Amino acid sequence: MLGVVGWSGSGKTTLLETLVARLAEHGLRVNVIKHSHHDFDLEPPHKDSARLRMAGAAEVMIASRQRVAVVRELRDTCEPSLAEHLARLTPADLTLVEGYKWEPYPKLEVYRPALGQRALYHDDPNIVAVASDAPRPEGLAAHLAWLYLNSPEAVLVWLMDYLSGEPKVSPDGAVNGG
Repeated sequence: MLGVVGWSGSGKTTLLETLVARLAEHGLRVNVIKHSHHDFDLEPPHKDSARLRMAGAAEVMIASRQRVAVVRELRDTCEPSLAEHLARLTPADLTLVEGYKWEPYPKLEVYRPALGQRALYHDDPNIVAVASDAPRPEGLAAHLAWLYLNSPEAVLVWLMDYLSGEPKVSPDGAVNGG
């Protein structure tokens, strides 16, 4: 499992989309969990599954030959933890998590200084790499990989190395053009 975290508008989903596609091309089975701070509907309110959910169903499964979706209404219960969500997924070679930045698990931060937000890696020891459009800062801890965000292939190379347990980091901590 690896998280992809960062501020809104940093490019997390765009990077994930590229990584998932390339990992799938390499024959890997990849799951994704995306946390949202907003309410969402998978189907418009007039569709059958939404009507059944609004009628009071605790969970509604929509199943077809192409896909299966389960919508669970939380109503007055607490939001499930990341661990609970992970337990519901089918096995995969890798699960990528977008969000849950407060959880203690390995993370890749997508950081764009132009957004005007402080980088998360300063305060989160679980961040193992940063993908940024800025150069590697002076004095950054050597164990923290610095990746060039505008080169998703470089991020993919780092990720494949990370998955193999052998991240290749230069003496200055830069990875692939960082």
